[in-house]
Amino acid sequence: MSRPSVAEVSALIADLAELRQNRTCGEYAAPMERKAELLERIAAHTPGDAETAEVACLARERADALNSAN
Repeated sequence: MSRPSVAEVSALIADLAELRQNRTCGEYAAPMERKAELLERIAAHTPGDAETAEVACLARERADALNSAN
């Protein structure tokens, strides 16, 4: 897994802020997938950080739930 960049994190935050205005479950699934993937990459580069790993796991569960709802 590649190390996430500040630009990737910034782009995701901007996209999520824009989506927050008018969203549907289908529209929300793709950014949540990106968020989960990014958090998993961050967790992979911070071994031993249990809180980071837990946040990544919760994000993945949420993304998977949204994807299965579609």
